[in-house]
Amino acid sequence: MESYVEQAPVGVLAGVVRTVWIQRTGDASYVQRHLPTGGVEIHFPIGGRPQLVGPLTGPAVEVIPARTTIVGVRFLPGTAPPLQAGLDDLVDQRLDLTDLWGGLVDRLVETMALAGTPERALMVLQRHLEREFRGRTDPLMGEAVRALMPWQPVTIDALADQLALSASQLRRRCLRSVGVGPKVLQRTLRFQGFLALAQAGASASGRRGADGTAGLAIDVGYADQAHLSRECLRLTGLTPTQLLGGTVDRCLCGHDHSASYRPFLQARFVQDRAGHRV
Repeated sequence: MESYVEQAPVGVLAGVVRTVWIQRTGDASYVQRHLPTGGVEIHFPIGGRPQLVGPLTGPAVEVIPARTTIVGVRFLPGTAPPLQAGLDDLVDQRLDLTDLWGGLVDRLVETMALAGTPERALMVLQRHLEREFRGRTDPLMGEAVRALMPWQPVTIDALADQLALSASQLRRRCLRSVGVGPKVLQRTLRFQGFLALAQAGASASGRRGADGTAGLAIDVGYADQAHLSRECLRLTGLTPTQLLGGTVDRCLCGHDHSASYRPFLQARFVQDRAGHRV
């Protein structure tokens, strides 16, 4: 039976990793639709070859073979294990981790295969990341990512001024640290914010008299439901109804992504407490 379980990262990874997970396929292959999140991911099949998935700008459909177990790590935007190239060179790419990390990957594959359970293998991977790949983050880009979250609308020019950068400097640093420009990242995070509300079963605030999906779209910063639908199709290849299965509480795949969306909900709560609800 196919299953997917997310959880919060351990230790210092909490500052650079959004979520970790274990996915198991059953007796049949499973079609997985990966969506843009603003960050890179490590996909580590137990006993197989691990890959790094670069920042996505659209959906990436993968067929996972039957009886496969994958442990994964999803990094926050602007954070990643050390790489030779900037993230703008890895956009929409899937690379063998050995090409990036060399021989240590073989040792890690063997250690994780001997861990006994996927849960232990995931812990091995996290401890390895803690020791070897503590996030070399750009503090300025961390501030930029926080400012681009959906609950605090800001123009790119205003953000550049806030960071004492020119718009072109902000774009160059964002491309290298995140993989995409600040406007693309802002659009991606806004859609992730919508998914966070949908997964949490949140009620719309009722602004402009809208409720349901339309109300959540407005709450997160879309002009209206049509605006959300266009962005959803661009980022996922599906309409909101197709993606959510007609209900605003869980994506059609049935997976629980609450751990992944917790940072978005926490940021919204902070804004609500400050009286700046969008």
